Amino acid sequence: MELFSQFEIWTFFAGLGIFLFGMHMMEESIRILSGAAFKSLIRRWTGTKIKAILSGMFSTAILQSSSAVSLMVLAFVGAGIMNLIQAISVMMGAKIGTTATAWIVAVFGFKFNIEAFSLPMIGIGGLGMIVLAKSAKYVNISKFLVAFGFLFMGLDYMKTSVDEISTVLDPAMFAGYGVLVYALTGLVLTAIMQSSSATIAIVLTMLFSGVINFSSGAAMIIGANVGTTVTVVLGALGGIHTKKQAALSQLLFTSGTAIAALLALPLLTWLVLDLFSFNDNLVLGLALFHSIFNIGGVLLYYPFIGRLANKVEGWIPEKFVSLSSYIHKTDPNVPEAGLVAFRKEIQCQLRHTVNFLKPIFKLGGERTDLSYSDLERYNGEIFAYYTELHNENLQPGMSEQLDKLLRASRNFMNSTKNLYESVDELKVLEGEYDEIHQAGKQMLKDRVDLVVKTTNKLVDPELEIDCQAVLDEVEDLYEQIEVSDKEFIQMCSKAVATPDFKKVEVTFLLMLNRVVTQSCRMIVFGMRAIIESNLNHD
Repeated sequence: MELFSQFEIWTFFAGLGIFLFGMHMMEESIRILSGAAFKSLIRRWTGTKIKAILSGMFSTAILQSSSAVSLMVLAFVGAGIMNLIQAISVMMGAKIGTTATAWIVAVFGFKFNIEAFSLPMIGIGGLGMIVLAKSAKYVNISKFLVAFGFLFMGLDYMKTSVDEISTVLDPAMFAGYGVLVYALTGLVLTAIMQSSSATIAIVLTMLFSGVINFSSGAAMIIGANVGTTVTVVLGALGGIHTKKQAALSQLLFTSGTAIAALLALPLLTWLVLDLFSFNDNLVLGLALFHSIFNIGGVLLYYPFIGRLANKVEGWIPEKFVSLSSYIHKTDPNVPEAGLVAFRKEIQCQLRHTVNFLKPIFKLGGERTDLSYSDLERYNGEIFAYYTELHNENLQPGMSEQLDKLLRASRNFMNSTKNLYESVDELKVLEGEYDEIHQAGKQMLKDRVDLVVKTTNKLVDPELEIDCQAVLDEVEDLYEQIEVSDKEFIQMCSKAVATPDFKKVEVTFLLMLNRVVTQSCRMIVFGMRAIIESNLNHD
């Protein structure tokens, strides 16, 4: 009872909430920041298993937290920047990097102060979000800093809520029960406190004071190594399958390394105390032991990283649910039916496209449940069906229709991609309140709204339409888009003549206008292809 009386439940849940919020916020900021250059940088850092291991090792040594690095890996995996083999390699390297904590504690008696790290990040990041509000890039970097700080703060709250437990729970009470009990004690302490660094500091202090012997301390360190995976598993809860795969890989690696280290504990103890002569300095010897068994674990698993990834992917497969409405029900071996289903599917894609764009421009009406990554997968399904259908012996006219419809699909996806990647710029525009920016925002919104309203006559594949009349409307729409584009450019021409309007602001508006104009044009081109296919079918 005394043990549980020390548990501050609301502090713990507050820490858990802050932790999960920080995890979500960090992943979101990474997705936004992950442009082509950023992805290329990550791929360069983790392009090979060796590079990935070294990356995990050095980043963890600098950050003093394998949990923080592992959580970043989960975020990268969730954002699609890092594959499973890279993730496993980085997290393996993180286990080597975390041994730096033991060396710092052993040499300097240092105990990692989470507040000294999290509060400056939250403070700097929070100020950055306000001061740098006009720069979407720096706002998201600031969000990343705040999120990273929240991760540490959440972990600190959870640790603080159960700090007193470590004073009540005396590992010496388990004397005579064997190293396995000490390993379990180290695991439980780390899982409760969410910090292997804290456990290591406690173990080194007890070893220095003679409360436990070297073998018992080594066993607790081994247990603590496994206990850190609780943080990673927690970060993967409710995540996509790739995050769960990465978390399971981490658990299997740390558990396997722990079992091997416990079996080889007498040998490792002899190696440290006798061969390397650390009998006179058990604290430094334990730090060395921590490094040796983690490096040994990486060497043991290194040849099997690919096999481990394959196994985990088999155990936690991606739950594939077709996003299509027609093509997955239609056998491509019957080309006539396949072409009709393909055309209807492209019309469904048009509906999802415009409904995805509505919230970006704050337009009312129906919205799609599909995320951007869903739309990418949906586009992949469409292309896969196109390939199957194209492999059939199609008549020349059918083949031409099929190609036109595929171009329509590509136009819709390109339009979605361009506007999705411009969300941050549109948010910046939203935050400007001068007359020119407000006028530009309204013109772009009206243009997209016009496109959305015209597409409403084409988005229902089951609706009978007058194709020629709708085609005439689409042509009128194209003319209005061109007129609106010219009016926008004229507005910018007048603005640039204003002394207090910066030329860089004009460039920002012109580039954003170009993206919106091109996206609207692509939707119009796609609609043309659908209507022409309907006319040919009729």
